[in-house]
Order: sequence, then C-alpha cells, then structure tokens
Amino acid sequence: MVNEYEIKKQICEIGKRIYDRGMVASNDGNISVKIGENEFLCTPTGVSKGFMTPDYICKVDGNGNVISANGNFRPSSEIKMHMRVYRERPDVKSVVHAHPIYATSFAIAGIPLTQPIMPEAVIALGCVPIADYGTPSTEEIPDAVEKYLQHFDAVLLANHGALSYSDSLLSAYHKMESLEFYAELLYHSKVLGGPKELSSAQVKRLYEIRKAFGMTGKHPADICLNVHGDSCHNCKQGVDSKCSSNVDADLIASITKKVMEELGK
Repeated sequence: MVNEYEIKKQICEIGKRIYDRGMVASNDGNISVKIGENEFLCTPTGVSKGFMTPDYICKVDGNGNVISANGNFRPSSEIKMHMRVYRERPDVKSVVHAHPIYATSFAIAGIPLTQPIMPEAVIALGCVPIADYGTPSTEEIPDAVEKYLQHFDAVLLANHGALSYSDSLLSAYHKMESLEFYAELLYHSKVLGGPKELSSAQVKRLYEIRKAFGMTGKHPADICLNVHGDSCHNCKQGVDSKCSSNVDADLIASITKKVMEELGK
C-alpha cells in the first residue's frame, strides 16, 4: 500500500535539495512520482521548490487532470512532459525537471554532454543528448524529448534546462545531481585547456561493467541509434545525429575566423 503522505514528504525533501543546490531559482522546476496505474503526485505551479510542505502536492491522472489538490494549488504546466515520459517508459516511477547552472549552460550553448571524461558519468549516464527547443507548457517539449526516452535516462532541453527520470524518486534526483556534476567538471576541464577523454576501449569496458552490475534504466551501452552505429561517446553527438554536419560547421567556422582575421589586418 502506497503511503501518499510519505511520498509527498519525500517530494518536498527533494525539492528543497534541488533548490538549496541552486538547480532551480524562484518557482522553477517540477517533480512527479507515479503511485498507481493512473495516479501521480506532482509539485504545483507557482511555488518555490525550496519551501513546499506535503499539503502543496497535487494528485493527477495520466492525462494531467487534477484528482485532488488543496486550495488554489494546481499542477505545473510542464506536467505534459512528465506524462510523456511515463507513457513511453513503463519502468519509470519518477521524473525530475530542473535548471542546474552548468548543465543548462551546455543546453543553451547547444553542446550535448557526450565526452567520456570520468568512469562514474559513463556508467551512470552514458551520453546526455539535447532535445530540440520547445515552447514551455505545450506539446512541443514532450514531442522533442520523446525520441530520446528509449535510449537515455537524462536529457538536456535546448535553452531550457534538464530532465532526468528513473525507477524511484531518489534515483531520478541522483541522475540530475550526477548530470550537473558531469557538466561542471566538463566545463572546468575545458577552461583548463580541454579534458583528456577516456579511449573507446576504456568506454567499452565501462559499458561492460555497467551491464555486469545489472543496473536499471536505459543507456547507450544497451542501444544507440546514431548514424555510425557506434556508441555516442565515439561519435560525440548522441542519438540520431549527423556527426558530419557538425564537422562541416566547425570547418566553416574556422575558415570564417581566418578570413575575418585577414580582413582586420
């Protein structure tokens, strides 16, 4: 029997964690937990995640319709994104959406987190792709996220933030925490001259270790749909991407820079 009050308390605790860690500002972010076949608890809109109490938490059905809510509390407008995750991933029991500074900075810059720089990130997350930009509160974001759901447990949202999901609330939060830590380390290593990446052989070995651990969730170690058929770490892009187009863009940018330098002389 699900103890709804205890789960509501846990949602509030995780909300305070993401607020205290600077992963959200003001009333940003949202959290949900699946408690039944067609019942979900979720954070309300217009409320700081750092100051919630259990009576703030709403209950909705699989379409995001309110089953119960206290006072004027209503579900976040982003509940559509959560429901898409639950629909496409029956194994998922919790979804966390936040705006962690480093991860969101990569999302704004259009840079997916695909560089293999530390074993823990490779094993826990694999690659973290970027879903195309969508207008908040519309079906655009769920549609953009959907193509990544079968292959990853965390996704960056272009010019928006990050999304993580797993088989428990704590695990979904930990994935968000790991995602932000990975992004921060990658950022600082770039400042120091660029990270020394793990080799393809080392990544492959880490994938084998993950499989041996029997870890739950989806991961590029299991399947990856990029055009080359290699792991995302090898193509540096993420699922369903065209690496060659990025190379061309880099080449064009380099040539443009040289031309501008010549014109400036």
